Amino acid sequence: MNFANPAAIFVSSFIIALSGALMPGPLLAVTIRDTSRRGFVAAPLLVLGHGILELGLLALLILGLAEWLKGETATIAIALAGCGALLWMAVGMAREVRSLRFDAGTAKEEGIQEAEAGSYWRPVADGVIASISNPYWSLWWATIGLGYLALSRGQGLSGVAFFFAGHILADAAWFLFVGLTVSAGRGWFTDRIYRGVVGACAGFLVFFALSFGYFGVAKLFRLL
Repeated sequence: MNFANPAAIFVSSFIIALSGALMPGPLLAVTIRDTSRRGFVAAPLLVLGHGILELGLLALLILGLAEWLKGETATIAIALAGCGALLWMAVGMAREVRSLRFDAGTAKEEGIQEAEAGSYWRPVADGVIASISNPYWSLWWATIGLGYLALSRGQGLSGVAFFFAGHILADAAWFLFVGLTVSAGRGWFTDRIYRGVVGACAGFLVFFALSFGYFGVAKLFRLL
């Protein structure tokens, strides 16, 4: 894959982020809970909280690691670590895909219909807390996210912007879809379709892992 192409950075960032978002975690559980109580409006507020946290982290990474990321050795190490993390994710998804369930109807079946008291800042805070409490989120940014940041920085701020835009739009697409599905009823998105989407994403992760690995190994051989 040509990581010097901003479109490639955006598309691959979107797919990889979507693959991570699809897997069950705290943010998915909170999205189901809050949209069942408040309606669809809670979903974009949760995504906003998630996005604020990630934008802050991205700024810290750029400000604190700017000089270190310029090194060839760092780029190689990050690319190879990202390759390993993507393969690990893909294997985990492939193992779990048969048992996954999209339990969008659970909260409604429990009879939780009323909106919670309080202002709408709460879902924004929930989005931050649910994201930062997930160990997988920290692992993702320490390996795959850092790897993509190192690669996209080769295109300057525009490359970083394309990376972050693809990443956050994938999160928004999935969690807004979940919110809409919960607020409107489970509908057509069955467990079988959910498993098919996750399985396809696992295949994409293998492809991107090989791309990361090739990028890192090629740079390594050029240094030797």
